[in-house]
Amino acid sequence: MRPITKVLLLVGIVVVLGACSAGVNPEVGTSPAVVDHPAGFWMGVWHGFITPVTFLISLFKDGVNVYEVHNSGNWYDFGFVFGLSMIFGGSHGARRR
Repeated sequence: MRPITKVLLLVGIVVVLGACSAGVNPEVGTSPAVVDHPAGFWMGVWHGFITPVTFLISLFKDGVNVYEVHNSGNWYDFGFVFGLSMIFGGSHGARRR
């Protein structure tokens, strides 16, 4: 592999990981009645998918949470676990070992 290809691949990986980074959640500490649209299934999938990156960021920043504070309940939980299993290989990853 040529050096320019390695550099472009590294830059691409950094950009993708940077796009997945989580920010401060301004709704922490507010009542659930203030939130118009709580996080549902699809946000749960997304949050589960970006959990590894969010977890690393949450180690260094106090305002970043891995789990959405105001969610719709069981559907958000299901989406979170589903997204988490997608990133770690799901049942195929366990079967391969």
